[in-house]
Amino acid sequence: MSASASTEDLIPGPQAAELSPDEFLRALYDFHGSALLQFAARRLEGDWHRAEDVLQEVAIRAWRHSGELDPTTDSARPWLFTALRNLVIDSHRARQARPPETGDPELAHLPVSDGVDHILTSQVLTEALWDLRPAQREVLLHVHYLGRSVNQTAKVLGVPPGTVKSRTYYAARALREALHNRGLYADGLDREAG
Repeated sequence: MSASASTEDLIPGPQAAELSPDEFLRALYDFHGSALLQFAARRLEGDWHRAEDVLQEVAIRAWRHSGELDPTTDSARPWLFTALRNLVIDSHRARQARPPETGDPELAHLPVSDGVDHILTSQVLTEALWDLRPAQREVLLHVHYLGRSVNQTAKVLGVPPGTVKSRTYYAARALREALHNRGLYADGLDREAG
C-alpha cells in the first residue's frame, strides 16, 4: 500500500498554488502538525522521536502534492492521516522483517577505562622521578620527554655526549627500580598480587 493517496482524493484549495514551499510547510505544521504528531505517537506506542520523523516524511510527501493540497483547510486531513498511517505501517513491517540486533554478551562486560589507572600511574611515575638525582631527572627530561638526541642534550647541558649516555643509562635503571619498589613493573602489574 502506498503512503500517498490517489489524486482524486486530493482537494486543491484556493490558496495552495499561491504558497511558497516554506509557507506551505509552515501552514501544514500550524494547522495539522499537533494532531498528526499525537496520532503518530499513539500509533508508535509513545515513541515521540519516531513520531516526529514520520511527521517530517508526511510533510515532505504533502509538499510534493502542494498543487493538489491546501494545508490551511480541514479537507487535507484525510490525505495527511492516511499518508501518516501508511508510513507507520511500513515502518512497523520493516522492523518486523529484520531480526532484532543482539550484542555480544562478552563485550557487554568489558571494562571501560575511566582514566583513574592513567592518573594513578602518572602519580607513581612522578613520585619515582623525584627519587632520582637532579642530573638524572634532567637528562631523562631532555632525551625522553623533549625527544632530543644525545648530541643535542649534550650541547644544551654543556656536557660530553658520553656523560649524557651514562646518565641516561643509570637514570633509566634507577627509575625502573623506583617503579619496581612502588609495585609497577614493565607489564604494569604487580606480579605478587596477580
